[in-house]
Amino acid sequence: MSAGRAVGLLLGVAADAAFGDPRRGHPVAGFGRVATAVEHRIYRDHRAAGAAFTGLLVGGGVAVGLAAQRLARVSPIAEAATTALATWMVLGGASLAEEGTTMARALDSGEIDEARESLPRLCGRNPGSLDGPGLARASVESIAENTSDAVVAPLLWGAVAGVPGLLGYRAVNTLDAMVGHRSPRYRQFGWASARLDDLANLVPSRATAMLTSLCAPVVGGSAQGAWRTWRRDAAAHPSPNAGQVEAAFAGALEVRLGGRTVYHHGTEERPMLGDGRTPDAGDVTRGVELSRVIGAVAGVVSAAAAVAIGQRVGRGSRRRRLLRNGGTQG
Repeated sequence: MSAGRAVGLLLGVAADAAFGDPRRGHPVAGFGRVATAVEHRIYRDHRAAGAAFTGLLVGGGVAVGLAAQRLARVSPIAEAATTALATWMVLGGASLAEEGTTMARALDSGEIDEARESLPRLCGRNPGSLDGPGLARASVESIAENTSDAVVAPLLWGAVAGVPGLLGYRAVNTLDAMVGHRSPRYRQFGWASARLDDLANLVPSRATAMLTSLCAPVVGGSAQGAWRTWRRDAAAHPSPNAGQVEAAFAGALEVRLGGRTVYHHGTEERPMLGDGRTPDAGDVTRGVELSRVIGAVAGVVSAAAAVAIGQRVGRGSRRRRLLRNGGTQG
């Protein structure tokens, strides 16, 4: 069934590029409403309650994926269709590009108030005190991080684990966005969601940084700068994953990211990533273009990985059958 999974991943990438997110009844939004209802019932200000919350909801997402994948095993076409639908549901590449483009246009036209209104659709920072360069920097950082979280990571999990991987990863990432930040309410309750998200993104974030280096020249960026800045600066970032892609984007676009970062729940002083100039509206546009290219390449890579994994699993299954048959005959 590896071919069906690979085709489904490619079709899902194409559907996201062509149609974007569903305008009504988005499954991820529905999952968010369910998560909010569950949180209201079981919230306690300690880690055990948060772990139960995370386990229940992520486990539910994986269980739905397992059921869907089992039903689709009747044929490669059914598997491709099911995988395509799940991929389309969980990818956020088109919406990320749309919001990034809206931000770039507002900054380019000097509409700072409009840009501040747009920022919450890209990230959870407080836009009130940000000027044009600050908004551009926040946008590039968000585009970088979400290229990993909303595009590359779900595709890689889909390649490895099929529909359960797609839905399970999206559940993890959605819960991290909802409760994984360090506000007083979620410092304990959101700990499990945040740590599970860190674990789920360890490999995808580094794969995204590598793809950033590979794809940078397509948008006039620096492959060498992306690689050098990634290897030099990523570890200084407080996040084990966001720093990987933010550093790579900084080097690719030859800009400087990091510094004072204001959230609604507090302020953080981030390390500087890169040694270029301060980002502007044009860099936001180039960041969007780079994100699109990375997403397309990640789709091809994930499809190839699905085929390779499927072939390896198939060879292992045939070898085990031969050994069992030989043992019976002996």
